[in-house]
Amino acid sequence: MHFFLDSADIEEIRKAVRWGVIDGVTTNPSLVAKSGGRDFHGLVREIAALVNGPVSAEVTSLDPEGMVAQGRELSAIAPNVAVKVPMGRDGMTACSRLAREGVKVNVTLVFTPQQALLAAAAGASFVSPFVGRLDDIGEDGIGLVGDIADAFAMGDITTRIIAASIRHPRHVIEAAMAGADIATVPLAVLEKCFDHPLTASGIKRFLADWEEYGKENGR
Repeated sequence: MHFFLDSADIEEIRKAVRWGVIDGVTTNPSLVAKSGGRDFHGLVREIAALVNGPVSAEVTSLDPEGMVAQGRELSAIAPNVAVKVPMGRDGMTACSRLAREGVKVNVTLVFTPQQALLAAAAGASFVSPFVGRLDDIGEDGIGLVGDIADAFAMGDITTRIIAASIRHPRHVIEAAMAGADIATVPLAVLEKCFDHPLTASGIKRFLADWEEYGKENGR
């Protein structure tokens, strides 16, 4: 499974890229709004230059014509920009048109396997089931990822599954085991994935033993 960073913060993205584990970035209007009032296209351009993989930039229009127009503008920013459109009739109309033009589309706000299948039928390159938001209302977010993965496998569908709305490290491993191709995670969750108390204590023990070895051998 690949990792994307769910962020529009340039410094967060630079930090994660240095670790060598990030294959792409997802943004959304809420994340962009927190980025400090920067020009949206300029922000997307800078993010796209930082990562080699897909950078999802979301349309804000609610009608198909507007989505397509915005999608064309966003995809022209850099070759690795994927256009995010919301699930729905208008979103799928825009998705199918953009996909026919060779634009990579990420269909967001997916909450059922049926929606994921419709997105794939419309030519989406990615679908983003929202794990945490389903868990918030007592439904099974990881179960949704598994259902989509099973349906895609049975239909030999190549649309990639991005597990989104990831709230904690356990979501990451559960998404991987459920068949997600990608987990898009906030920086705080990504950082927690590195850590375990036994890793920290093990490093400390190894260094202490090495120091003792040096003393015993005159080093």
